[in-house]
Amino acid sequence: MELDRISSLPNEVTEKILSRLPLKEAVRTSILSTTWRYKSEMLQDLVFDDRCVSTQSHPTCSFVNIVDHVLLLHTGPIRKFKLSRRDELATRDMDRWILHLSRNPVIKEMILEIWKGNPYSVPSCLFSCQDIIYLELYRCLLNRPRSTFKGFRSLKTLDLENVTIIQDVFENLIDCSPLLEILYLRNCDGFTNLKIDAPKLWFIYIKGVFEDVNLAKTSNLAQVSIHLNVKVDQRRGPGSSGNFLKFFDHQPHIQRLTINRNFLKYLFIGALPEKLPKPCQYMNFLSVNISFDDSDEISTVLCLLSSSPALRELEILVDPEKGHAAMGEVKSCLYDNYDCTHTQLRLVKITKISCVKAQLDFIKFLLLSSPVLEKMTVQPASVDGFSKLLKDLLLFKRDSKRAEIMVLDP
Repeated sequence: MELDRISSLPNEVTEKILSRLPLKEAVRTSILSTTWRYKSEMLQDLVFDDRCVSTQSHPTCSFVNIVDHVLLLHTGPIRKFKLSRRDELATRDMDRWILHLSRNPVIKEMILEIWKGNPYSVPSCLFSCQDIIYLELYRCLLNRPRSTFKGFRSLKTLDLENVTIIQDVFENLIDCSPLLEILYLRNCDGFTNLKIDAPKLWFIYIKGVFEDVNLAKTSNLAQVSIHLNVKVDQRRGPGSSGNFLKFFDHQPHIQRLTINRNFLKYLFIGALPEKLPKPCQYMNFLSVNISFDDSDEISTVLCLLSSSPALRELEILVDPEKGHAAMGEVKSCLYDNYDCTHTQLRLVKITKISCVKAQLDFIKFLLLSSPVLEKMTVQPASVDGFSKLLKDLLLFKRDSKRAEIMVLDP
């Protein structure tokens, strides 16, 4: 008897079809034909989320029963396991699943997203998954691994959000991941001094409360995004050299940098040079959150600009003014101590501008020092002063004959 088209599909095709379906739908394909009956039991990517169950499901089809059933009947390797359930899950159930997965020697991706209830204390058996390449944890407690743990020797991406982990456990985790390339660290607690030793790391995103940021042993970083949630006056005093020099001296390959106001303040601590002795030769994109009410922040941004000869794109997000700094001080900072032409700068975007003099002086300065500028986009914070801003911008001189200024609606 001739097989139908569905039954005669090559294995690699059926695997691709199943991998693109929600797990519930993938299991239902077992009724298509006899050759498909056990296909779903060999799925390599298992994603357990809210799509696995419906509100009308029978009690025997609960989320926990579905996960148990799939793992029990599963044959072959599991490449990816994702658990993301919006309802609260019992710790004993999650422990059972992680233990089962730890016995699978080839699992490559592990994603645990705990949306409800207490943060999940990840069992030590997770550290037995030596071949993990991608690890993502949300609302978890990461405890000290067993002494036999030698690290995730294949880990390339680590994503921790709202994770509690103490200082030495975090540093050991990073140190014992020699292939780590991508790191997300968002709103984690348990330590306040961030020290990372990851020579192959090229991407990092940091958001949280840290008193110190030490990336001295990450000299291959190309994309950096740092958002500190701590005021500068909460920090310890500067060391023998300024934070600006200490940070950028070890980052020669940065191409894209995104930072917020608190990190600007952190960089300003200690001696701030007019420009770096060794400029950021590869940095072509800079995004900064700044208050033009703070001359320290402006000085730090100017130092970044003067130290980035390859900069092509600049984004400025203006924080609301609090009381307007002395305009003489700001003007001197802009014009008297800064003499540099942005020979590669082509695109500038400034948002939430409130049209005060310090901000307009900065725009005027960029227009006069950017000979190849192509477009400057300006977005006011409100409609107040909108028409005046248009008139002022039209009158500003430009070093670039091709420079186009666009003013967006607030």
